[in-house]
Amino acid sequence: MRNAILNLEASRIREVANAGLGRKDVLAFWFGESDEVTPDFIRQAAIDSLSSGETFYAHNLGLPELREAIAAYASGLHGQVTADRIAVTSGGVSALMLAVQALVDAGDDVVAVTPVWPNLTAQPAIMGAKLRCVPLKPVDGAWTLDLDALLAAITPSTKLLIVNAPNNPTGWTLSREEQQSILEHCRKTGTWILADEVYERLYYEPTPNRCAPSFLDVAATEDRLVVAHSFSKSFLMTGWRLGWLVMPSAMTEHMGKLVEFNTSCASVFTQRAALAALARQDEVTPRVVAHLKTCRDTLVPLLQAVPQVRVSPARGGMYAFFQLEGHPDSLVTAKRLVAEAGLGLAPGEAFAPEAQGWLRWCFASKDLSRLAEGVRRLENWL
Repeated sequence: MRNAILNLEASRIREVANAGLGRKDVLAFWFGESDEVTPDFIRQAAIDSLSSGETFYAHNLGLPELREAIAAYASGLHGQVTADRIAVTSGGVSALMLAVQALVDAGDDVVAVTPVWPNLTAQPAIMGAKLRCVPLKPVDGAWTLDLDALLAAITPSTKLLIVNAPNNPTGWTLSREEQQSILEHCRKTGTWILADEVYERLYYEPTPNRCAPSFLDVAATEDRLVVAHSFSKSFLMTGWRLGWLVMPSAMTEHMGKLVEFNTSCASVFTQRAALAALARQDEVTPRVVAHLKTCRDTLVPLLQAVPQVRVSPARGGMYAFFQLEGHPDSLVTAKRLVAEAGLGLAPGEAFAPEAQGWLRWCFASKDLSRLAEGVRRLENWL
């Protein structure tokens, strides 16, 4: 087996979750998903598809009508995006892996902004790339980017920049000005940008287009930019495993070849569900975002009232990322909280070494009382 695979670290989030499996008394906030079921009309679209016998292969790049619908959706948020730039994928994770496979050779120089969801740093490692991380810095519980440090790290030898904003786990979000500076710099160095923007709709600042700043807002059609998205978060469809990529049109045909050799295609019935979700998006996403903001605004003040906690409200995403003073080993702390308090959180070290001593709390809870009970358990444990 390749050393790159042997040396991969297992998910620390899963390690903590496994410690609590089978315990009904554990309040679980470790995974990045809402506990709300996918809306009925989305599920019914999949049922209808299966009932009509749509159990066969689809086009590698996705159903033409879904690609058109995604293009229209993206255009409504960011200006014109055409369907010939869209590839439907079997989940956002697959979208990101496909992009890395398409852009990175063994030995290539890759830069990533961290802390970040561990898949984004594992994927270039799987390809044998040389990964360099530029860490965000915490200030009073909020994480910020040293833009000069990031630009200095991106040189003409840098093949790919990976950036996730709104960020999992920190909630940090790029400004439009920062995106413009990064894009202009990467144009000069010839560096590709892989932007994970799956949380763009889960954004709590007032904006005219109802989402976080996107590289699609500032990039030209054929810039070296690939943007990854997912139906998981904004449409309550985590288990459906459906995502998409936006890329330069010259790249799309080749991405279809990669999809063929990875998964062949996304299942038709999940794509029918996605079509229903997009057709009635205003019935889902605005409500989800409003509720998540209520969740954030319920949880964060409760955490801020705990003397040992340092936390700031996230501008985007679905997480409270907080520092727990006096508990520097986040994995040990997370496991103890499961065993001793019945509270399931994700350890900060899963996202980057600089996040040691931090914990991630997914606040996407249908029942707000679960959040209050979780804080009560944390306080009692402390």
